[in-house]
Amino acid sequence: MSVGQALRPVEAGRRRLAALSEAIRICRICRDAPHGKPLPHEPRPVFRVSATATVCIASQAPGTRVHASGTPFTDASGDRLRTWMGVDSDTFYDVSRIAILPMGFCFPGLDAGGGDLPPRRECAPVWRAELFAALPRIEFVLAVGSYAHVWHLGPLIRPTLTETVAAWREIMAATATPTVLPLPHPSWRNNGWLKRNAWFEGELLPVLRHEVARHLAG
Repeated sequence: MSVGQALRPVEAGRRRLAALSEAIRICRICRDAPHGKPLPHEPRPVFRVSATATVCIASQAPGTRVHASGTPFTDASGDRLRTWMGVDSDTFYDVSRIAILPMGFCFPGLDAGGGDLPPRRECAPVWRAELFAALPRIEFVLAVGSYAHVWHLGPLIRPTLTETVAAWREIMAATATPTVLPLPHPSWRNNGWLKRNAWFEGELLPVLRHEVARHLAG
């Protein structure tokens, strides 16, 4: 086999991912063909992918700041998540190494109390399986929040978020290619949860940092 022949599947995969990414960027199903009420503002899909990324952050949905910036985790939640992972901003935003795929690509709007609404239901069924199929090198998925748990863990999910995250050892052992690690959302709203569950910082985070470093090292 020639070098050119060997490179053809790789190049075809890159073109497939580029075409899929462009289709997502112009997607308007949550506004034009919604499940329930349409998105109350112009969609702005926010995600980061590459054919070489080995770590994937499966998050929930963009918030107001991310909707404005167009870059994921440009807020306090992002600062906390980077601390959890043990990476700096340059590493976190190196799309050749880390993919960021929220369950809903667009900011879903705010509820009556000023909190973010759940991720839009249209995104994941339409795009998620095809998108992961176009990411051949993902080895480690951080499933951030209950919506990501449901999608990425299936029958491994427990009745509550706390029980799911507490079962992280069993879940990591039961998943492979990629390995999945369940996390709570790094929002300030979970400060109380973090205080009540000291094992998260003492036991889970050292493993998280080790695994991130290992998979990023290649």
